Amino acid sequence: MKTSDFDYPLPSELIAQTPVEPRDQSRLMVLERSDTSIKHRRFFEIVEYLRTGDVLVFNNSRVIPARLNGRKVDSGGRVEVLLLRQLDNGVWETLVKPGKRVSIGTRIEITNDSENEHGARVLAEVTELKQDGIKVISFSNQKLLPELGKIPLPPYIHLPLANPERYQTVYASVAGSVAAPTAGLHFTPGLINKIREKGVQCLFVTLHVGLDTFRPVREDDPLKHPIYKEYGVLSQEVATQLCQAKAEGRRIICVGTTTVRIVEHAAQASKASLLEPFEGWVNLFILPGYQFRVVDALITNFHLPRTTLMMLITAFAGKELINKAYEEAIRLRYRFYSFGDAMLVL
Repeated sequence: MKTSDFDYPLPSELIAQTPVEPRDQSRLMVLERSDTSIKHRRFFEIVEYLRTGDVLVFNNSRVIPARLNGRKVDSGGRVEVLLLRQLDNGVWETLVKPGKRVSIGTRIEITNDSENEHGARVLAEVTELKQDGIKVISFSNQKLLPELGKIPLPPYIHLPLANPERYQTVYASVAGSVAAPTAGLHFTPGLINKIREKGVQCLFVTLHVGLDTFRPVREDDPLKHPIYKEYGVLSQEVATQLCQAKAEGRRIICVGTTTVRIVEHAAQASKASLLEPFEGWVNLFILPGYQFRVVDALITNFHLPRTTLMMLITAFAGKELINKAYEEAIRLRYRFYSFGDAMLVL
């Protein structure tokens, strides 16, 4: 297995720059693993593929205003800081751009670019350098960061977003992600109500999306790729309900790859039963050959090549079916990535 096995050529014009309105009007490709068939629908029609008793599992993580602008105190040079993961109160792992001349001891004044001298300001200092350009930064006032920051869009989206809430799921409630769990962006409150009315159970877990969303796998051998840990929570109530559904033969359908990772990680960590409650760091790397313990079906977007997300969906659906689906998506001009269309794998 090589990282190049998960590569594919994508015309740049198929990378969605703006979201479809309303959310549930995006296209939906339905893959049937049992007969390798492919159907083309609209996302709101997903209700037709759900059964009474099914369980939908959502990631309720909310994107934080993680993109900060500032100036280096010594030179006045502008820098951009992207918050990645909180280590302690006021201490974060970050990416800094441009980062070559940002070393230990570098001090940065974070502002909101306002001309107002009395505007909010936070002093930041680099305290540690890590691999992959990650810099640990200590901030003088953690509480002001949400006021100073902006919602970060992925680097392949070049148009500004008129409404930042459009990069949040409608059920996002637990702040902590630096990128949206994008499979959930297609759901509207009305669609969720229709799903519940059909007798489908909706459960919520939390996994705060981190660095791996942004970066392709650089190693030729994916097994050498270091997985960036992400913080997750799966409650006792959710664990109990998932175990009951599994015991009764009801389908568990994960909304997004992040949801798959927290559910499967919790299952691997469980000793006394199929699934126990979990809170902690998740570093599960799902590659072809992985035996899924809990997940029966998956809702996901179309992912970047050479990423851990492509590897996960290939593990779930099989390389032949995923290759066929992506070739068809390109031929039929589906929209790709965060603001793109969706796929249901049954």
